[in-house]
Amino acid sequence: MASIVSSLSAENELKLHGLFSSRVCFHLVYKSSHHGADIGQLLDRFDKHGKYLLMVFPSTGFVRGAFMSKSLKYEKEYSDEEAFVFQLRDTYSDRFPELNCTRAITVSVGSFSISFEKHLSLTLDQDYWYCSEVFFRGIYQQKVDVQLCKDVELHRVQDLGDILPNPWREVVWHDTTRENLREDFASYKMLLESLPRVKALFLGPVGSGKSSFINSLRSTMYKRIVHLPHIGTSVEGFTQKVTTYGIRTKLRGPQSALSFCDVKAIGDDDSTGLSYTDALAVIKGHVPEGYKFQRGVTVTDAVSGYIANPTLNEQIHCVLFVLDASKVTSYPSSLQSTLRKLHSGISDLGIPQLILLTHVDQVCLAVQKDLKDVYSSQTVQDKMQKAAELVGLPLSYVLPVKNYFSELTVECNTDILLLSVGMSILQAVDDTFEDQYSNPVPQAVKEISSLGIVE
Repeated sequence: MASIVSSLSAENELKLHGLFSSRVCFHLVYKSSHHGADIGQLLDRFDKHGKYLLMVFPSTGFVRGAFMSKSLKYEKEYSDEEAFVFQLRDTYSDRFPELNCTRAITVSVGSFSISFEKHLSLTLDQDYWYCSEVFFRGIYQQKVDVQLCKDVELHRVQDLGDILPNPWREVVWHDTTRENLREDFASYKMLLESLPRVKALFLGPVGSGKSSFINSLRSTMYKRIVHLPHIGTSVEGFTQKVTTYGIRTKLRGPQSALSFCDVKAIGDDDSTGLSYTDALAVIKGHVPEGYKFQRGVTVTDAVSGYIANPTLNEQIHCVLFVLDASKVTSYPSSLQSTLRKLHSGISDLGIPQLILLTHVDQVCLAVQKDLKDVYSSQTVQDKMQKAAELVGLPLSYVLPVKNYFSELTVECNTDILLLSVGMSILQAVDDTFEDQYSNPVPQAVKEISSLGIVE
């Protein structure tokens, strides 16, 4: 629905919000000028539960509509104590709640119409929507003739009781913030001078968004959407071999201090994805670039190109567990066992670990509408807490993010989250070195022991 825009102006949307006693957000699910004046299309947008807002845009220019707290999908006539009819004019808005609650809404499918008592009626006739209405103002009755609707929209209404009064992480959502983050990321110099570039490894189940994150961060730096061929879908995961991707500071510019290593997706156990042994071999730097993982074949020194004595630059410096926010509560317990085992083994190697929680916009309509609510959403916070529990890391190690998927241009708030992840990775690696060595970190430190790796 990202490409479909409501006909409701920002000014009228503000008036509409004022008609509700609590904070809500609207999610457009049907628009006649896009989906067509079709009964089936409209009714299919309702589900068994949920609250809805039906809006009509007649030729007068005034916006009419009705709110219903029940779905129209399975009943033709029912009571609704919360239902009300409204109109939005240039200088004011009216709400008419005096509906007969025992028969608030009537749906006639034969000659299709939806009637909100005597206040508002919406009728479909020969592929055109018409509305007629009677509004009461004081003791006077004002009748309005039947009018052709320029557009009809259905919005799902979400109660934002989920949105906390104060965000639990403070972010200044402004283009200046994005530009400062982009500049900081592009100019970042590692504390350990012998390590010019950090290599961060993605570990996550199929479809979690590992490869998409690479495209998204590149899009942020290039200031336009990037389409690269390493994105795809497959039952066993699109990525099957070790591939390292650099992130340039701008299009055709120098490389930044961060690169990503993408590997085969992890499964519920060693037989259905990247094995524990192979994951540690990649982290230690033994697995050559381009190595293709094979089911049932463990990485050993017999593998062609095996790196027996990897340098610091060939090792992994940070591990990112990538989890899907929309699936995090439904992952099988076996996956949690795999994640916990990996976390423990990686901790023994002294490698910093973070959790990248993708698709946060898919778990909360408020966040989908405005990404700035990501740190105000109780739902997102609960998903982050669940992700932390799955891996065994503190909540502060979980980084929410939205990858670019259907967008055609980059967006400020999305970029801020993406750049924040990039900066967190670089800083986590520097924090590890600073903790292991007194300042300044010696430039000559190049041995494997610099990361505490023990064979």
